[in-house]
Amino acid sequence: MATTQAHDLMANAIRFLAVDAVEKAKSGHPGLPMGMADVATVLFRDVLKFDAADPHWPDRDRFVLSAGHGSMMLYALIYLTGIGGDKGLKIDDLEAFRQVGSKTPGHPEYGHTVGVETTTGPLGQGIATAVGMAIAERMMAAQFTTNIVDHRTYVLASDGDLMEGVSQEAIGIAGRLRLSKLIVFYDDNGISIDGHTSLSDAVDQVTRFRSAGWNSSHIDGHDVEAIRKAIQVAQASDRPTMIACKTTIGFGSPHRQGTQKAHSDAFGADEVAATRANLNWPYPPFEIPDDILLAWRDAGGRSASDREAWLKRLAELDPARRNEFERRISGRLPKDLDSVIDAYKKQLAEQAPEIATRKAGEAALNVIAPAVPELVTGSADLTPSNNTKVAATKEIMPEDFSGRYIHWGIREHGMAAACNGMAVHGGIIPSGASFLCFTDYARPALRLAALMKIRVVHVFTHDSIGLGEDGPTHQPVEQIASLRAMPNMYLWRPADSVETVECWQAALHHEHSPSILALTRQSLPALRKTHVAENLSARGGYEIAPAEGTADVSIFASGSEVSLAVSAQQILKGQGIAARVVSIPCMDAFFDQPEDYRRSVIGSAKVKVGVEAAVRFGWDAIIGDGPFIGMTGFGESGPYKAVYQFFGITPEAVAKAAADRLGK
Repeated sequence: MATTQAHDLMANAIRFLAVDAVEKAKSGHPGLPMGMADVATVLFRDVLKFDAADPHWPDRDRFVLSAGHGSMMLYALIYLTGIGGDKGLKIDDLEAFRQVGSKTPGHPEYGHTVGVETTTGPLGQGIATAVGMAIAERMMAAQFTTNIVDHRTYVLASDGDLMEGVSQEAIGIAGRLRLSKLIVFYDDNGISIDGHTSLSDAVDQVTRFRSAGWNSSHIDGHDVEAIRKAIQVAQASDRPTMIACKTTIGFGSPHRQGTQKAHSDAFGADEVAATRANLNWPYPPFEIPDDILLAWRDAGGRSASDREAWLKRLAELDPARRNEFERRISGRLPKDLDSVIDAYKKQLAEQAPEIATRKAGEAALNVIAPAVPELVTGSADLTPSNNTKVAATKEIMPEDFSGRYIHWGIREHGMAAACNGMAVHGGIIPSGASFLCFTDYARPALRLAALMKIRVVHVFTHDSIGLGEDGPTHQPVEQIASLRAMPNMYLWRPADSVETVECWQAALHHEHSPSILALTRQSLPALRKTHVAENLSARGGYEIAPAEGTADVSIFASGSEVSLAVSAQQILKGQGIAARVVSIPCMDAFFDQPEDYRRSVIGSAKVKVGVEAAVRFGWDAIIGDGPFIGMTGFGESGPYKAVYQFFGITPEAVAKAAADRLGK
């Protein structure tokens, strides 16, 4: 069998598994798998370092299908190469493409299908996530040497990926950091859903990437030698590389190739038959001849010897370093972390500092960062405001990745997506930072972190109207509620220094959930002045100030408003009304608790009042139809105390609302 013929047969196996799966589902995107099958075949057969027998080998190359709509190409490759063995995809799984409960959903999902490195589909997320993977590889290599960590990240991106704004943030980050082990294949087929891309776009992508510090070039995406040579050039580059592959979408389809009809429509029986005849593929749907499948399975085992050599090198590593590497890759936290935090909590109870929780967060990081060497922090150009850089987190630079702090620039979306990539890579717990209002810029990546069930701990400061003078454009009022509404996203809003370190601790222990620490700009009094070993904040809600006698009023608050609630408690006491205060640092964590615990914390007081410098949405589950002291619109510019007074978020207002509801 000639080499060219062998390549065509292997590439056509990808094409027809995609065509047949889409046809059976009557839904999907056959065009990309057909057009990029030649690139994928060269990459997986000849280049990619992976061992199908161990899909989680830490030093494997990563492949990210940023163009997640072309998922059947990835599923076909996973099946053909045998990734995951018995736990991998079978023909039955490909036949169940896009069906409820199948291993082959419409877009690739991390943790759902063996061999899928990250969830993609929302365009631009894959390439931005891959930047984080490449950063993680460089950082891990700096800490454990290239003898243990030495792999590349490959990405297949579509025109849609590159049109999305997050891609610009991502390529800017990668270019600045000179991530030379990041290689992107751009499927330059000139077609989008509406028609030719010229309808909406005239960007020269090769020039664009070059301007961002990348090595980039054009090739014929159907020329095997051109593909191979471009990869070799990319592997030798000292910069990240983008290879623009000129392809024909729907390659081989007589009547649909090169048109938008090939993008996201099942072909129909007649066109499928015509395509089979055109590409000389006489086999029935989902049937791959033994010799072709064997060639693919050989590709899947091509790097087995590389993995065995790596395992030997790992075994020869100093035992302490090997144990540390394995701990970090496994996601286990250091054994002494909780005792370190407990000692710090004792210190805080004694000192009772009156500081902003963003400063309390910085102080907590000074304790946590040395104890958790895999924790990597950073900021979207707000380092002096977010306070996330501490002595233990030296900055990384293109020539030195031994640090643990990343200057992301003003790129909240790219930062959040890259943090996702660092998390799925393994060995690192990433943490980005910005203002809470600007989670709106990062929301798609935050959502994917929650969907993927990964541990990312973001710090978003300036959490309310309490930031004051910057005014309503910067004052979040609806963001807290909207982030609480996101499944599997834990929003922590601590009330003082003790709660701040407890929230950090709880977030780190949430291995399968992302967290956001919402921290204040303004100073807050210390409320927790007696040491308690248990992490009370981890339960999401607890009584922080009990009533004297039976409570007629329960006041529930989060963050900066807890101290305001405690002041209201004292006003009510002066009026002969017994009140208790419950801190709700994390509503999500509170609702995770057993029902009996939640009932005990909510209590049976006649009146339940909620207090938060944000909109009410979400609070009714705790306070029922009780009064809520908070926001109903946007904020106001001015000194923070005056802003709180202007909106009536004061101890006096809380006390009056409670007394009025009691009829006193």
